[in-house]
This record gives sequence, C-alpha cells and structure tokens, in this order.
Amino acid sequence: MNEARVALIRERIEQALDPTELRIKDQSHLHAGHAGAESGMGHFDVFVRSKSFDGQSRIQRHQQVYAAVGDMMQTDIHALSIRALAPDD
Repeated sequence: MNEARVALIRERIEQALDPTELRIKDQSHLHAGHAGAESGMGHFDVFVRSKSFDGQSRIQRHQQVYAAVGDMMQTDIHALSIRALAPDD
C-alpha cells in the first residue's frame, strides 16, 4: 500500500515542482503503534531540489511541497519530513 503512496507523492511533486532531485522514503515502519500508523496513514521523508525554490524561504518551500501533495495530507500522509533545496543550496 505505501509503495503506491510513494509513487503518488512522487508523481504530484514532479508535476508541481519539476525537481532536479527527488528522494522519498517510507518511514512508516519506524512509527508502529503511533496514532497515525494505527489509522493506516503513512510517515514519509522527502528530499527535493527544485528551481521552484529559488528565492523562497524555508517555510515557502515547505508550503509548496504541502500544496503538491494536497489532499493526501488528509487521507494518506500522517507525517511528512521535508528537506527542500534550491539548485544552489
């Protein structure tokens, strides 16, 4: 199930941010017994590098990632760790 979620997260981020580098790790297994895990939602770690982040603050970069995954934050993602960098970072 989480492989499909990772693929969908990847697809949405690629469409929204056209990243030059993107890594997504499913870390749900590290949170067994946690409330989010019990609900069936996942924990994911995202590293993304994109020109879209040029001139953006860290908060603005994270907002762009959250916007990209959109409704998945309500249905599929319990926790999302984000490292978002511009090409020159």
